[in-house]
Amino acid sequence: MTESDDRLAERLATAAGAILLALRAEGLEGKALGQAGDEAANAMLCRELRAARPDDAILSEEEKDSAARLAYRRVWIIDPLDGTREYGEGRDDWAVHVALAVDGVASVGAVALPGLGVTLTSGAPMPLQPANQPLRMLVSRTRPAAEAVFVAERIGAELLAMGSAGAKAMAVVRGEADIYLHTGGQYEWDNCAPVAVAQAAGLHVSRVDGSAIRYNCADTYLPDLLICRKELAKEVLDLAAEYSPAS
Repeated sequence: MTESDDRLAERLATAAGAILLALRAEGLEGKALGQAGDEAANAMLCRELRAARPDDAILSEEEKDSAARLAYRRVWIIDPLDGTREYGEGRDDWAVHVALAVDGVASVGAVALPGLGVTLTSGAPMPLQPANQPLRMLVSRTRPAAEAVFVAERIGAELLAMGSAGAKAMAVVRGEADIYLHTGGQYEWDNCAPVAVAQAAGLHVSRVDGSAIRYNCADTYLPDLLICRKELAKEVLDLAAEYSPAS
């Protein structure tokens, strides 16, 4: 029986995480570790995807992009190591992303959190936990977005600083936080897998203007992202629209 797309994504994300943990255990640190990890995880993921899905295209952060992928309905979008800084520092808030976009929609996703020993997938969604009281909102460890700080102040949410995009998105899926509002710019590989997993879990996912997120675009840049509990989406979107630098 052919392995399902969901199972393939989960297996490969988990396997890449194991490679990254093994590399870190060898004693490399910092940028050297990050570069070695990116290269090793990417090589395995691309090799296995080409073997398992030879008729699909691949978009990876670590591979030279090709416009040829635009002619494909099915495109695997991968980030072999999301949160290189956190990985190199020996932290746990980094991730591996393996996603499949079909006709521009994030349809399948797996996000491995190797430091925590878990892989979250669109194929086996986690049940949502009750909302936190007070609400908790995720921001970058190094550059919290002013819009997110503005929204958090208006709704009385606590700020929770965390590393990679995948770790932050999965913190909402896991119930550790309620809102992930990002306006600092990302690329398709930064959020395709997290978006697929979050959608499957029943969370709201959109651009900050409320529009749907599209993948396998000629320009892979994605300016903003909102992942949150559905009951919070309208208020967060309305507040984000109100924000101005003078707020």
